[in-house]
Amino acid sequence: LQECKIQNSSREYCKIFAAEARAVPDFGAVPEIIPLYLIYRPANNIPYATMEEDLGGPCEQYCVTERDGSLVARGTSEIVLKCCAFQHWVYQWTNRNILVTDMEGVGWKMTNVRIATNLKGYQGLKESCFPSLLEQFAAAHQCNHYCSILGLKTLELAKPKGSKSPSMGRKSAQSSPQLQK
Repeated sequence: LQECKIQNSSREYCKIFAAEARAVPDFGAVPEIIPLYLIYRPANNIPYATMEEDLGGPCEQYCVTERDGSLVARGTSEIVLKCCAFQHWVYQWTNRNILVTDMEGVGWKMTNVRIATNLKGYQGLKESCFPSLLEQFAAAHQCNHYCSILGLKTLELAKPKGSKSPSMGRKSAQSSPQLQK
């Protein structure tokens, strides 16, 4: 159930990101996080399972959390750079409270996403979920071309500023902090 909540919540962020990225001239293709469904099988000795679309090939890791806890982007392909820009966007969009930490998939279709958050109770999590990754991301992320054309701010290591609305400090009433006219 938790995996479904995390992947499907990340999917919703990705849909908003995709809409904004498509508004930027020449941004091109955007990652898509596929839905993960929870199914109930009462006659089975394991009554719950997850189900998702067959991606049609072996998954490639684009952005992952290593065993030592570090975040790593696997390469410099367009997909990897756009996944990194998506991570930056979510981090900024949620006022440094949520980070999509793992993204793998086939082509532009992503699965097996994970999150880091310092929000207690986010998606039913009883405790914070890897909050140290939020600080590490701010310190280690290197903005790329896609971060730049989306107008994302360069990250500086700082504590989250509380529960301010994402719309605070925007110059216009846009849906996210990135696209300022």
